[in-house]
Amino acid sequence: MNILLPAIKLAAGVGMFLFAMYLIEEALKNLSGRGFKLFLQRSAKRSATAAAGGAIVTAVLQSSSLVSFMVLAFVGAGVFTLKNAMSIILGANLGTTLDSWLIATLGFKVDIEIAAYPAICIGGLMLILYGSRKSFKYISFFLLGFGLLFIGLSFMKTAMEAQVKSFDFMQYAQMPLIVFLLIGFVITMLVQSSSVTMALTLSAIYAGAIGFVPAAALVLGSETGTTIKLLLGAIGGNADKKRVALGNFIFNVLLTLFAFIFLKQILHLVTQSFGITDPLIGLVAFSSIINLIALIVFLPFLTPFTKVLNKFYKKTQDATAAFITHGSVREPESALELFKHETEYFIHNTILFNSNLFDIDIQSWKEHPRFNTLNQQRKYFDLTPDEAYTFLKSHQGEMQAFYLQLRSKLNEAKSAELNQLITAARSAMHSAKSMRDVAANISNLSKSSKDIKYNLFLKQKENTVGIYQKLYDLMATKNALEEDELHKIFNDIQDNYTSTLNNFYVEAQQSPLISLDITTAINFNRELYTSNKAILMAVKDFLLTEKNAVHFNHIVYQS
Repeated sequence: MNILLPAIKLAAGVGMFLFAMYLIEEALKNLSGRGFKLFLQRSAKRSATAAAGGAIVTAVLQSSSLVSFMVLAFVGAGVFTLKNAMSIILGANLGTTLDSWLIATLGFKVDIEIAAYPAICIGGLMLILYGSRKSFKYISFFLLGFGLLFIGLSFMKTAMEAQVKSFDFMQYAQMPLIVFLLIGFVITMLVQSSSVTMALTLSAIYAGAIGFVPAAALVLGSETGTTIKLLLGAIGGNADKKRVALGNFIFNVLLTLFAFIFLKQILHLVTQSFGITDPLIGLVAFSSIINLIALIVFLPFLTPFTKVLNKFYKKTQDATAAFITHGSVREPESALELFKHETEYFIHNTILFNSNLFDIDIQSWKEHPRFNTLNQQRKYFDLTPDEAYTFLKSHQGEMQAFYLQLRSKLNEAKSAELNQLITAARSAMHSAKSMRDVAANISNLSKSSKDIKYNLFLKQKENTVGIYQKLYDLMATKNALEEDELHKIFNDIQDNYTSTLNNFYVEAQQSPLISLDITTAINFNRELYTSNKAILMAVKDFLLTEKNAVHFNHIVYQS
């Protein structure tokens, strides 16, 4: 039992370390999740800033895997280009070395337990007393994670020291360095965390179980081992997601091979040129240096590299959804962001569908800067009205299925936002259905030889163009939206319905219309009103905050 105890304690330390990293990741992700995503999207415009953004976000979140999966989702959805997605991931490789510096300096140089125990105490009490409040909950997670991280590290240190006393590691010290590299690869592949591999290696150096050079080889192995998780995450994704995962794998393999070939020269640079004699500091410096050099050398070659990647994997398009197919409920914040893009795309296509039935010139709307390419890929512009309606129904079905998976993964505030988005999609679908129901009426009126019927069509077509243009402009600008703007559009829809109906009754008394003509006109006017009101409600739920949307509903339904 005395022989097994250090091994059990080492395994417990690894488990505690992983759980601590999960708590810290969840805390930071939920406290500032949207801010990180917006920061990444803003920084992704150029390769250099994208790499810097990836490094900064990873350094803060302490998880290159989280950032990589975030990027994987956004590149699959077309939010990031392949080149800039690769830049962010390369920066993330550098950013993840920051936690190694914290572990090497605080975990081994300072009696961190003095801070770790109080952090766990305060975090536990806050979670019990104020856990129902989001900010307190995730601050508690951070404090608990901070404490458990270093307690887990302490477990690993003492377990390694006990192993050294009971087991002779020197007999393995002369093994080829390639063996240590493979061990680092396997450990990282199994635990899916290069930080754990670094912590274990630092503990082994600290206990004297391994030398500096073999430890560097272990860390090198983790560089490639950490890419396996991203490769697995890209399975079933589209071509761009697979290309990013492949590119990350190729980059890390090249980095590992280069650093392994010149391992002794790089370590000499660390110890002699930089004068670092402490093996713990030297190891994390080695990890940062090789990632920094690789980033600087590789960044100028990203354009030809991505051109090579584009030759791999054939683009396929089976789903009607454009964004959520690349998201995962395992990363709910990113999934919610993609769902928002999906809702906007669905509303956009609904407006196109309705406009097409009305024979409205929509060329400028077709050329939407983000959605035009997506619709061309899906051949949406070539669909007949019946095919386009089926497309919308399938699209809504995919959104509904994703919504059901995602809703339980979000906190209360984010869940309310998701509910509002799915409500917007349902309203848009209702608008399309109402318009489709009067497709025959539209055809009848637009081709009628009777002026009263034809003029009714022209008047409603003109009104509809005006309403859609206003809604489309609001969707395009997404500026701080006043409820009054939507109220004006709603009043226009309401007034148009009433005035058109009254005018038609007056003109019908003086025209030779049969009862079928009257029924057709009245039905057309009613369904058009329903359709326009529904698309307005869709835009309202997409653009307004929950509070403003509820207030708007109250005014509308009191009308």
